[in-house]
Amino acid sequence: MLNEHAKIIKAFSSVGEVVGRKKLQKMIFIAKKLEFPFYEKYNFHFFGPYSEELTLRVEELCNLGFINEVKEKKGGYMQYRYALTDSGEEFLSHFELDLPCLGECMSDMNEQNSRFLELVSTVLYFENLPKEEVQEKVFTLKSKQRYTVEEVEKAYEYIEGLKQRKRND
Repeated sequence: MLNEHAKIIKAFSSVGEVVGRKKLQKMIFIAKKLEFPFYEKYNFHFFGPYSEELTLRVEELCNLGFINEVKEKKGGYMQYRYALTDSGEEFLSHFELDLPCLGECMSDMNEQNSRFLELVSTVLYFENLPKEEVQEKVFTLKSKQRYTVEEVEKAYEYIEGLKQRKRND
């Protein structure tokens, strides 16, 4: 019943801490696109792919005491830090989750900044379109981010690197 919650906890267990709600959303979306078994539904939102389901699951996990959420005032906005608790580790121990390479991929994504993960997730959201159309969508929908052609190319290279890592596992 709480299998989907356990997968989210498993993602946290591999990275320790995630700083930022947006970053967390992008990391799970990218993992889902890499064919890890995350089933949250995503829609395209102001900051790229967004899942209300994931937001609710994380809120539930915080309420259950499995994930700790810390709010920090950063300039003119609130930033959220998420970390797995001992109770979350205990909860996870009751599940047999075979997700090879998830930890490695999540750790790698956690090292990236949220701006780059927003670009990567946007590229993946439109992955069924030709590369030129994806680039146009990025430049149109993400005009405030001022992504460059080089950054879009880096996003494609990063995606390919993650896919290669998963295939080799």
